[in-house]
Amino acid sequence: MKNILLFGAPGAGKGTQSKKIILKYGLVHLSTGDILRSEIARNTELGKEARTYMVKGELVPDNIVIEMIEQKIKNQSNSKGFVFDGFPRTVAQAKSLDDLLNKNNTEISFLLALLVETDELKKRMQIRASKENRTDDTPDVIENRIKVYKEKTAPVADYYKKQNKYITVSGMGSVEEIFAGVSKVIDKIFI
Repeated sequence: MKNILLFGAPGAGKGTQSKKIILKYGLVHLSTGDILRSEIARNTELGKEARTYMVKGELVPDNIVIEMIEQKIKNQSNSKGFVFDGFPRTVAQAKSLDDLLNKNNTEISFLLALLVETDELKKRMQIRASKENRTDDTPDVIENRIKVYKEKTAPVADYYKKQNKYITVSGMGSVEEIFAGVSKVIDKIFI
């Protein structure tokens, strides 16, 4: 099983690149953001609880996220692998994910970090907010999401660097240019 952890700040293009990766390589997309937004839209108890954190730009607690991930992995146990998009967001989540994958006889193949300048991230999230009517992309929430990313999520990169599983790709340029860089990395490792 091939498991890619697509990594980057909010607005780096993880969702866009994930969609292209799953089409080209036949992996299952696992986006905690999509799962959480679906729970919110369906007004489930999990969705109600998650919403209280998301509207403030805060991270949803680990136990909620890990439970969702485990269910998704169990439901897709015959897949070629996963593209993890937006998870893990903390070192504690990374350790929990490693434990969960080990329990299922697999592991993260590598973390692929999309590097994007902060001003570009803000611009992308403002555009996304207007196109998708996302309540988690207001100017104040955007600032907080970037702050939370730097404080809590960026250390995840160091966790995977220590495992020699950290690779970077420029997240600047057109979607196609970025995907060409992403594909080059994946092809080199998987083929």
